[in-house]
Amino acid sequence: MKRLTAMLGTYPKTAPLKQRGISSPLVALDFADVDVAQKGFKDVVRAAKYDVAELALITFLMAYDAGKPYVLLPFVMNGSFHHGSILCRTDSGLTPHDLSGRKVAMRSYSQTTPTWVRGILADDFGLRQQDVRWLTQEGAHVAAYTDPGWVSRAEDPRGLKEVLLSGDVDAIIAGSGVGEDGPIRPLIPQPGKAARDWYGRTNVVPINHVVVIRKEIAESDGDVVREIFRLLCESRTTGEGEIGRPDIDMQPTGLERLRGSLEMAIRFAYEQRIITRKYGVEELFGSVSEQLS
Repeated sequence: MKRLTAMLGTYPKTAPLKQRGISSPLVALDFADVDVAQKGFKDVVRAAKYDVAELALITFLMAYDAGKPYVLLPFVMNGSFHHGSILCRTDSGLTPHDLSGRKVAMRSYSQTTPTWVRGILADDFGLRQQDVRWLTQEGAHVAAYTDPGWVSRAEDPRGLKEVLLSGDVDAIIAGSGVGEDGPIRPLIPQPGKAARDWYGRTNVVPINHVVVIRKEIAESDGDVVREIFRLLCESRTTGEGEIGRPDIDMQPTGLERLRGSLEMAIRFAYEQRIITRKYGVEELFGSVSEQLS
C-alpha cells in the first residue's frame, strides 16, 4: 500500500474519505489537520508539503507557472458564479461600464474570485484591466509572484465592506463573508439571471477549487492516480448523495467536462498578468490525462 500525505478541506463531499468511511487497498491518505483548505494553500505552493491537495484554481495556475511540482486531477472541489461578487454602494449609481478610473478593492489580486470577475467585466463590458485602480489587502500565495503595475496595496486594517461604505473605494470584490445587508448592492444588475445567461452563452462553470497531485506520482504510478480519483468521486457521492443536485453541475469531473472552464480561466489569468503564458489544458494534467484515459 502506498501512503501519501494529503490536504483537503472538510465538507460533506470529503468527510467519508477524511473520516475513513471509505478506504482503498492501494492507497492510504494521511490527512493534514486542516478543515479550511485556504489555510493550507501556502504549505502546498511554497513548501510542496503534500502529495495530494486542494487548491484554488488560480493559485494552482500560478504555482504551475512558477514550476511547482503539481499537476491537476480532473476533479472540481467546488465552483460558483461570480456575477454577484462585485459590490458597490446602493446610492452610487455606478454601472459595470463606469469602472474606468475607479477604485476597486479586494483581498488579493490573484484570488480566484476576482480573476473570474475581472475576466467577465473585460469580456462582457469591455473593461481594460489597466484602466481600473485595483487595491489589495495582501499578496499572493505563490511567493515569487508580483502584482502588475496597475495594482496597489492598500494599508488599511478595515474590512472590505467598511472600506466600501466609507466611500474610500467605489466597489469591492468579495466572494463571501460580506453580506448584502446595509446600503450595498451587486454592481452587475440581477446577478443570478446574468450568471445564467452567461452560462447559456459560454457553457462554462467558474471553477473555484480543484485537486492536484504531485507530478512525480502522476508520472510513475497510474494505479495510484486512478485510485485517488476513484476515492474522491466515491467520497462525493457518499457524502452528498444524488438527490437534489442543481441543473447546472458546479462540480464537474473529467478532463473534457473541465476543458472549457480551464481554457477560460487560463485566458483570464494570462490577460490579467497572473501567469506568463497561455498553457494548453493537457499541459496542466501532465501524465494524469493518460492515466485516466
